[in-house]
Amino acid sequence: MASLLFRGLQIRPLCIYPSSLLTKNVGVLCCTSNALHTQSVKTQDKPKSQSKVVTRNLDKTLDTRLKDYEAIIGIETHVQLSTITKAFCGCAYSYGSEPNTDICPVCMGLPGALPVLNSKIVECAVKLGLALNCKVSLSSKFDRKQYFYPDLPKGYQISQFDIPIASSGFVELDLPLEFGGGHRKFGITRVHMEEDAGKLMHTEGGSHSQVDLNRAGVPLLEIVSEPDMRSGIEAAEYGAELQRMVRYLGVSNGNMQEGSLRCDVNISIRPRGQVEFGTKVEIKNLNSFSAINRAIDYEITRQVELHSQGLSDQIVQETRLWEDGAQKTVTMRKKEGLSDYRYFPEPDLPEVILTKEYIKSMRDSLPELPELKRRRYEQMGLSMQDVLFLANDVNIAEFFDETLSKGADTKLAANWIMGDIAAYMKNEKVSIIDIKLTPIELAELIDSIKNGTISGKIGKEILFELIAKGGTVKGLIKDKNLVQITDSAEIEKMIDKVLAENPKQVEQYRGGKTKLQGFFAGQVMKESKGKANPGVLNKILLDKLNAKS
Repeated sequence: MASLLFRGLQIRPLCIYPSSLLTKNVGVLCCTSNALHTQSVKTQDKPKSQSKVVTRNLDKTLDTRLKDYEAIIGIETHVQLSTITKAFCGCAYSYGSEPNTDICPVCMGLPGALPVLNSKIVECAVKLGLALNCKVSLSSKFDRKQYFYPDLPKGYQISQFDIPIASSGFVELDLPLEFGGGHRKFGITRVHMEEDAGKLMHTEGGSHSQVDLNRAGVPLLEIVSEPDMRSGIEAAEYGAELQRMVRYLGVSNGNMQEGSLRCDVNISIRPRGQVEFGTKVEIKNLNSFSAINRAIDYEITRQVELHSQGLSDQIVQETRLWEDGAQKTVTMRKKEGLSDYRYFPEPDLPEVILTKEYIKSMRDSLPELPELKRRRYEQMGLSMQDVLFLANDVNIAEFFDETLSKGADTKLAANWIMGDIAAYMKNEKVSIIDIKLTPIELAELIDSIKNGTISGKIGKEILFELIAKGGTVKGLIKDKNLVQITDSAEIEKMIDKVLAENPKQVEQYRGGKTKLQGFFAGQVMKESKGKANPGVLNKILLDKLNAKS
């Protein structure tokens, strides 16, 4: 069979079974079916590990230069769905599995292999569309998006073009207080279904690349925002809100480090007061919300500098990569236009027809979403800081709500979760679903402290044992004899003993060093093994210290 030379990339005859990997001959990259590779003809060496780079502080520069310019930002977000099988075949997909083990003729784009739509994708798309306040199309279709990529075996991607499954929506969010706070509303242009491509694995020396087709055909939802964002922090928080939403809905784990949520940012700037948009630049390779924020701030500064120097013609429509080590964007490739993709309807898949009854059933199945939960927590009297923390993680929100359902005080439950429990999770690098403490036992612990059965200090000790080992509050109090001492006569005896053992400090207290009260209280607590009731203790202690000798 004749080989095809395409833009410097030579494709040899397709082999079903693995053969040699990509090789490099006289500057031409050659690949077989086991290596359908590389994102650019030029293969660069993997960057060597760099010393710690000090992050540039661009805030002051931005504040100064953006006085005369306005940034226009939109985001395209790809969400990988948590379905059991792929979009158009019966192959399972598991992140981290051995390369090319979750594939079939459909994934590999072999002749004669026909796609069959996974209905679960439609369900996820409708749920997300409704959650984003979109209008769901009763009739939509799939299209072929034509482009050549070494990890796209069919030579096209099955996507949706002119009739997406959902469109014209919006998302609302609250900015963190450390960034000024405030409520924001950003428009959603569309949500559409499509399949993922494979994954390229570049060798360390840069001599060749290998392709893993496990990810080929994995279902995606692409969410396209309106260009409503004006800063890096707004864009980062928009991405974080989408992550929260897909996790609340259960349609995706939203893990950016696994590629389950990927954001491509489009940025342009224009003089303030100008209606027309400037030249749009896309940024890829953003693997965290922090990177989104920093990349946007850098790109805004770069474009403003070119404008201010009279070099705005050097801002071209292109795709740039964010280099986290160097903290800058670099040119990747010239941006393709829509005409390059040569969309046309997918002939092997029928239209997706939905009924109003189906859409209603999907709407009725939606859980309480982040925005509604935040407003409910606000109405409970919680501060915005508490609200944002508790609603940020769906598992923490569920734990909190269940604790309240067992009768716990709202503010006390929030304090325990945000304080000692959050600190434990951070130190141990675990989530709230990994700890042994249950909501019913947290409610019992709060009640035991509130009614005076145990002290707050004993409560903390019990809490850490409950988190690490489990058990019940009542069981631990009984087994360890932790019931708080409230008998005033017993506490008075302990106070007398402490005062008798520390006559010098008593004299100093009565001489004006009243801060020594804390010292005496601590010694009495130590004597009681933390079980003395603090209120009773302090009342008797003060009476004795202030009594005339």
